[in-house]
Amino acid sequence: MDTMTENDYLIAWGLYAFAALGCLLVWCRMTRFMWRWLREPLRVLMAVLLFSPTIIDPVKEQFAPAVAITALDLAFKVGNNAWRAVSDLLMYAIIAFCVYAVFALIRWPIERASTARKAQADAAARADKHDPEDDQPFGSAGNDRYVPQSASRTSAPSRVEPRL
Repeated sequence: MDTMTENDYLIAWGLYAFAALGCLLVWCRMTRFMWRWLREPLRVLMAVLLFSPTIIDPVKEQFAPAVAITALDLAFKVGNNAWRAVSDLLMYAIIAFCVYAVFALIRWPIERASTARKAQADAAARADKHDPEDDQPFGSAGNDRYVPQSASRTSAPSRVEPRL
């Protein structure tokens, strides 16, 4: 007699998805110190391990987490779903890594252009810091040459009073 109803099945999957999301967030926290090209594939692998389902009952179309089925079948030597679960894990891993590779190949030239643009902006900022007018013996002869350095130039337009 099957005591698990459709509602119980969906509740169990909901609880598992919530717990797996928590585990994935902990994994992301644990791998944040790593080099990016190592951290991201490890995160993809953990997502595949946590979120890939495998079929356990083809008649009723019931699924279970593939890593759990693999572990239980190998540990207790019951059932014959271990090879099916391993093949599903491998298939999902190949698909996920292909999608990640496409994403990384699209992102790579964009990041290279961005770093080149930042380097060019930094070089321009360094060139602007060295003003050739500062090298003139009498300095820049602008309108502000008689204004004391302590005077505020950013205030509202001031009124000029003639001296008597």
